[in-house]
Amino acid sequence: MIILGIDPGTTIVGYCLLQKDGGDITLVEADAIKTTPKLPQDEKLHIISGSLVKIIDIHRPETMAIEKVFFFKNNKTAISVAEAKGALLLTAKNAGLSVSEYTPLEVKMATTGYGRADKKQIQFMVKSILKLKTMPKLDDITDAMAIAITHAHRIPNQCAR
Repeated sequence: MIILGIDPGTTIVGYCLLQKDGGDITLVEADAIKTTPKLPQDEKLHIISGSLVKIIDIHRPETMAIEKVFFFKNNKTAISVAEAKGALLLTAKNAGLSVSEYTPLEVKMATTGYGRADKKQIQFMVKSILKLKTMPKLDDITDAMAIAITHAHRIPNQCAR
């Protein structure tokens, strides 16, 4: 089974594809969809959705896991990220993917076993679980990896297709 993990955003959307085969989890690809900050929101959403369609077409994931966004100090940022998340959810559903959402607390618990883990602790565990030599340069990609790992731990053991 291929799992697509998503860390939603408007300028950077982190994504990760993991192959889950029984209890084994292998990294397929991890990167970011990037937009230009000065673009109008509708253009950003168009780029994000179009990029996700290409990723899905290439890798054929069965499921998508995405961070449940529920708190922002800045309302404008919250609305923009919620719009991007809506575009991502719609794109995934249109492609026939099942979708699961996880809170930051659930992701921290699944990756580190500690609900108040900081970024460094999450990065350490992601690197360990996926047997990475180096970490991605963007936190958004690491977050997408952690979200995908969370989903891999939550779904029953299934063999690859």
